[in-house]
Amino acid sequence: MLDLKFIRENLEAVKQGAANKKHKVDLERFTELDEQRREKIQIVEKMKQQRNSVSQKIAKLKKSGESAKTYINQMQTVANAIKELDESLKTIESELYEIQTWIPNPPHTSSPVGASEDDNIEVKRWGTPNIDFTPKPHWEIAENLGIVDFLRGSKVAGSFFVNYVGQGARLQRALINFMIDMHVQKHGYTEMSPPFVVNRQSMFTTGQLPKLEEDMYLAQVDDLFLIPTAEAPLTNLHRDETLQEQEMPYKYTAYSPCFRREAGSYGKDTRGLFRLHQFDKVEMVLFTKADKSYEALETLLLNAEDVLQALELPYRVIELCTADLSFAAAKCYDIEVWSPSKDGKSWLEVSSCSNMEAFQARRGNIRYRNAETGKLEFVHTLNGSGLALPRTIIAILENYQTDEGTVIVPEALRPYFGSDIIS
Repeated sequence: MLDLKFIRENLEAVKQGAANKKHKVDLERFTELDEQRREKIQIVEKMKQQRNSVSQKIAKLKKSGESAKTYINQMQTVANAIKELDESLKTIESELYEIQTWIPNPPHTSSPVGASEDDNIEVKRWGTPNIDFTPKPHWEIAENLGIVDFLRGSKVAGSFFVNYVGQGARLQRALINFMIDMHVQKHGYTEMSPPFVVNRQSMFTTGQLPKLEEDMYLAQVDDLFLIPTAEAPLTNLHRDETLQEQEMPYKYTAYSPCFRREAGSYGKDTRGLFRLHQFDKVEMVLFTKADKSYEALETLLLNAEDVLQALELPYRVIELCTADLSFAAAKCYDIEVWSPSKDGKSWLEVSSCSNMEAFQARRGNIRYRNAETGKLEFVHTLNGSGLALPRTIIAILENYQTDEGTVIVPEALRPYFGSDIIS
C-alpha cells in the first residue's frame, strides 16, 4: 500500500503507474476526499484549542465563585460540533482508505512500459533443446508410464486436480527436496514449514486482497484462505515486527501446496498439468533494506535459474512490462522453461521473481531501525518461485523423454529419486 503523503505529493506518477498497469483507480475522488479530510482536521484542531481555552476560563470562574454557565453552554456547543466533525472524518477516512487499498504499486522506472504480455522483453536464454525425434506431450508420457492419474484426481476433487502415482509421486517429492536443499545449502536460505492457511490480514499484507479474493479458496466458517503461494505465510511471519538491520537480508524458503481457483481462466490449457487448482511449489522470500533490494532481485533470479541449470533444462528469462506486472510488484522477471511438444514448441513459466519494494511492508507494518538515522523504515520484500513443480515436471518429461517411451532422470536429481530412469 502507498503512503497517503506519497500519493498526495506524487499524484501524477501514481496515476501514470496505475495506467501503465492497466488498473483503474478513482484518484480524483481520492484527491477530493484527502482535501476534505485535511480541512476538517484543521477545523477540529482549532475547535479543540477553543475548548481547552474555554475549559480554563470555566475553571477560573468556578475557583473565584462566579457563574460559568455561559461558557459551559458554549463548551457544550463546541463539543457537539467536534463530535459531528469526528464522525464525518471517520466516514471520509474509511472511503479514502478503501480507495487507497486499490491503488497498485507503481512500476519501477526500469520496468518496460507496455500494453500487454506481448511487450515483455526477453533478457537471456540458457541451454539448447535437444530432441531429435517427434516428441510426445507430457500427458501422454505420464499416462503411458502410469505416473499421473488424471481421471481419478478429477473424480476425487473435480476438474484441474490430479493424482500422482508411484514414480510420479516420487519425482515430485524428489524435486521438492532437491530444490529446498539447493536453496538452503548453496544459496543460504533458512527453511521454513509455514501454515498452509492464512487469515484475511495476511492476504491483505501480500496484496492478494482485496483485488484477487475471487481467485482464492476461502474456508468461510473460519474466514481462512488456502494459500495461493508460500509467499503469503512467509511474508507475514514478520508482520507488525521491527527487524534487526545487522541480520538483513532475511532469506526464507519453503515448500507448500498452492491453491488457486483460477477464476476467469477456464478453457485455457485444459490438458495435463498446465493449469491446476492445486499444485506444489518451492518459494523464496527476502526482507532487505531499500538500497539493497534491486541487487537482491538479481540474486533471487540467479537462485531460481540455478535450479534449472542443475536440471539441465533450457529456459529463457523475461522482464515483464508494466501491463503484465502484478498488483504489488514494482519489477518482475519470469523464467520460462522449454516445452518441446506444446503447440509444437513453447515456453512455460516456472518462476516469477518480484521486488515489491515497501508495498507489502507498509500493509503489514514490517520495519527496521536505520542504524545511521535511528529512524524506523519499512523494509523491502521480494519473492520468487524456486520453482513451481507442475511445469518443471512437464519440462522433465518432455525434454528427457526417449523414443522408447521412457524418461531419463536428470543427473542432479538421481540421488533424490533413487534411479536414473522412469519406465
